[in-house]
Amino acid sequence: MPEVFEELQWKKFPVGSDGFVCLVDVMGNDSSVVQAARVSYGKGTKKVSDDRTLIRYLLRHRHTTPFEMAEVKLLVRVPMDCWRQWIRHRTANVNEYSTRYSEAIDAAQTTPPDQWRTQAASNRQGSGDPLPVDVGERLTAAETELQQGVRKAYDERLEAGVAREQARKDLPLCTYTEAYWKIDLHNLLHFLSLRMDSHAQLEIREFATAIGHEIVKPLFPVVWEAFEDYRLGAAFFTRLEIGVVSRLMATAAADSTAPPYSEEAFLAAQDPTWIDLKRCRERDECRGKLEAMGILAPA
Repeated sequence: MPEVFEELQWKKFPVGSDGFVCLVDVMGNDSSVVQAARVSYGKGTKKVSDDRTLIRYLLRHRHTTPFEMAEVKLLVRVPMDCWRQWIRHRTANVNEYSTRYSEAIDAAQTTPPDQWRTQAASNRQGSGDPLPVDVGERLTAAETELQQGVRKAYDERLEAGVAREQARKDLPLCTYTEAYWKIDLHNLLHFLSLRMDSHAQLEIREFATAIGHEIVKPLFPVVWEAFEDYRLGAAFFTRLEIGVVSRLMATAAADSTAPPYSEEAFLAAQDPTWIDLKRCRERDECRGKLEAMGILAPA
């Protein structure tokens, strides 16, 4: 563990056009989670399972308190549009770079011509397919011109003696900020489960993935293994979804059919509260889970 920390400390893992994540400090390791869990057994209680089994049990059954006993402190450089999403996780201690005291970081998030995305048709807050590269080339050229113009105006204000707190007011969301971000392991895993998800914005997903794979995984390998098994790679079924599966299985047993089942069979087995809804996100989510498991044929 000390060797892993020494290897990782202050190493900047690049993300995006000019961002990074960097480990500053860590308190605890896999054993810290085990130690915290076993304290409740009382003095003299023998170990009833090995550390890996216990960690996996805790995470599988959402016994989260022991994971709060380990902490990670990071230094991150992130564009402001991502930071607005990031800072909504109000479970960390944060100290951010101040553009009242210091000049704004002279770096902006840029977009290569092949990485402009359309608005998703079925998700109001998500992205769809990539735009054509020729369109992206025009957008990237305009982006470069805009960013350079705003930075020039900002620098000219400072040179004219304008206060930093006022000169910054027109800086765009692509401007990078830096922050120290300290968080316990339980809340860090929750952050990663949300921000590494395919529904998260790509840019913040790249930061979360770097934190998870480059920092958390080597520091907490047993916890990370359980996290991948029970959170990242898992599917959670609601009471209504279990009802859908039960009705599908009952019909299949009566008809002697095997999966994957058709869309018609799924609609016949859907929850009654979904039937009259033309668009139903809960129904779509259920369909996606069953398709992933091979229970339903792909649409």
